[in-house]
Amino acid sequence: MTIHWCGTGLSAIPGLRRLIEAGHEVSVWNRTTQKAEDAVGDLTQAIFAFDMDALGAVVQPGDIVVSMLPGDWHVPLAEMCLTKGAHFVSSSYIAPEMRALHARAEAAGLSFVNEIGLDPGIDHLMAHALMADFRSSGVMGDLSFISYCGGIPKHPNPFRYKFSWSPLGVLKALRSPSRSIRNFKELNVARPWDAISSYTAPLRNPESFEVYPNRDSLPFMKEYGFDSGWRVKEFVRGTLRLNGWAEAWKDVFAEVETLEGAAGDARLKEMSDTFWAENAYAEGEPDRVVMCVSLKVEAGGGTVWHKTYVMDAWGDEKGTAMARLVSIPLSLAIESVARGEMPAGVSAAPSDLALVARYLGEVDKLAQHLSVVDHLP
Repeated sequence: MTIHWCGTGLSAIPGLRRLIEAGHEVSVWNRTTQKAEDAVGDLTQAIFAFDMDALGAVVQPGDIVVSMLPGDWHVPLAEMCLTKGAHFVSSSYIAPEMRALHARAEAAGLSFVNEIGLDPGIDHLMAHALMADFRSSGVMGDLSFISYCGGIPKHPNPFRYKFSWSPLGVLKALRSPSRSIRNFKELNVARPWDAISSYTAPLRNPESFEVYPNRDSLPFMKEYGFDSGWRVKEFVRGTLRLNGWAEAWKDVFAEVETLEGAAGDARLKEMSDTFWAENAYAEGEPDRVVMCVSLKVEAGGGTVWHKTYVMDAWGDEKGTAMARLVSIPLSLAIESVARGEMPAGVSAAPSDLALVARYLGEVDKLAQHLSVVDHLP
């Protein structure tokens, strides 16, 4: 069984190196072989120029294809895996086109695992752990679920944000609508800045951040096992930013709102280049990742159950927090596929509690702080 790892961008390297160092048979594919050689050439010579035909010619039944390429490559690679009898793993969100492959992958006994990085990924693990804990408690009432994650500079700058790679993706995300639940009602927001609120993370020293809903939260209610009859006061998966971010970015918001068509896309690219020049991380400068996943139950006018997973991690001499928190959970899922621990078909981060506990145990080694806060005495 060979692991074919495609893509050696900045967020891929720690997990890729972990697999090679553990003795797995890994072939590395990247559009620029020099970048791959710079990243893992000290560990392996099995480095190839990425090409679908060349990859397809060597993939064997039972192999695992890993996509850390841009999102539009995931489905073509997964479709190739169907024809070759190979498994597929990615850290990215499950697109509708990927979901459409579920029945065929399941019938073929192939595991197509996605959403196992940082966010999505570690947040899913925390949510499954909280839900299992809540269900075993026997309490019931109105539920509030929040999940916030953000990559932020360890040393704040005036722009209140720094970039590890091209800012274009961040700028495009600003144009995306979101769905969540607030005060028992569906909240639909056209732009993130229309729903910014404050959240105090229960770190060792509690810290306040700006937060906003991200994408469509509602499908994850089913993913996390919420019963249809439950009263849900709040359900949101969102993004976390340093305080002062909205003020620092207000001119960006105003301009992004006006951009349309090809000219708008060209302007976004121009803005991205400027931001990269002015607000990229310097060599060796530490990034920071904060994640909080919380479930609260209220009944009889008060809170009867409330727990929060809180994680704080930052870059060190071994590399960025973002890279290790994205790629090492991904590498754990690859090993689980190799062991036959993942279900056939298209799935996200595992919900099996044994795997959840094992993965979170590994995450604990990657973060400078990881704890479960019980907010009740």
